[in-house]
Amino acid sequence: MRGSVDIAVVGGGVIGLSCAYELACRGWRVGVWDRGALGQEASWAGAGIIPPGQVDKAALPWERLRAIGAARFPSLAEELRELTGIDIGYRRCGGIEFLEAEEAAEVTALWSAEGIAFERWEAEECRRREAGVIPPEGMTAWYLPGMAQVRNPWLMRGLIAACERRQVELHPQEEVVGLAGSPPRAQGVLLADGSVQAVERILLAAGAWTDGVLKHLGSVGAGIHPVRGQIVLVRFAPPLSHRILIVGKRYIVPRGDGHYLVGSTEEPEAGFTKANTAGAVAELLDFATRLLPPLHQAELVKCWSGLRPGSRDGWPIIGPLPGWENVWMAAGHFRAGVQLSPGTARLIAEVWSGQTPCVPLEAVGWHRPFPSGPRAFRS
Repeated sequence: MRGSVDIAVVGGGVIGLSCAYELACRGWRVGVWDRGALGQEASWAGAGIIPPGQVDKAALPWERLRAIGAARFPSLAEELRELTGIDIGYRRCGGIEFLEAEEAAEVTALWSAEGIAFERWEAEECRRREAGVIPPEGMTAWYLPGMAQVRNPWLMRGLIAACERRQVELHPQEEVVGLAGSPPRAQGVLLADGSVQAVERILLAAGAWTDGVLKHLGSVGAGIHPVRGQIVLVRFAPPLSHRILIVGKRYIVPRGDGHYLVGSTEEPEAGFTKANTAGAVAELLDFATRLLPPLHQAELVKCWSGLRPGSRDGWPIIGPLPGWENVWMAAGHFRAGVQLSPGTARLIAEVWSGQTPCVPLEAVGWHRPFPSGPRAFRS
């Protein structure tokens, strides 16, 4: 048996590290194990869009978790800066969603019900406010002043350093291959080198690899699967748009220094292949230059991809593994891992600390009903 920790977190992405940090702040002894490097994969690759929200008015559990994230990130950014000296790039820059009329009626009704501030901008107003932007044909611009962003690589560095400051044991390149013990309680995790780490609780947060971990554990799959998303980074000076621009599942995120992230694709057929493709990069650049034509002259800096953890219904599963009392999972956050990470961490920490959870577990767990209806945000 290895040294003593209370909780083993399996997976060192934004969900696993956020949960580890929150639990450590509440006095738990936590260890994080990852089969690869910490803070990489989808957590590193994403654009870091933080949609706005109002916690007290969010109706659905996932919208409430999103709103918790929107409320938490300003203080989290300051907290991590004070603790580690690392700036995670949090900026409340505002955003513009372009919506067709029918969709706009549903989505803006959700925004209104939640108390989210927004304004409708006609095409002329949009071009006046955001020089260079050409609204897509047949769509109206909706300005959301509360939309924000973080820089994902900086966030991951900050969380890793903050976990270290809180004495979280970090174990990159160490794979968990099984559980010690039998249902309903695990006694620890079995590592690839044959050793056992004794723990009281286990959290599976392995992103797109979660079903592989479940297979190792002898559990049925949860339907978590990789969905490749490709992103292109361009540079243009002087800076153009200052606000995040969103059309459907595609976006342009201005970093404020002349760099623009253009994303992203959704490619479940790619499996675990992370390579960029010429076709996808061309499609993203075509989207960007149609929406913001001056980007025709932008410098192409680089492109990359990440494997998002998709689920059967596009929403994560948070809660105990069937048949186990002390083995939980938090996976399947798909496109929303960063924005849902503070809420996910708070939910798990509240339940494990004996507090009333911020959302009901039955609404987010393994056997939850599949959500239906429109979503307030898609990116």
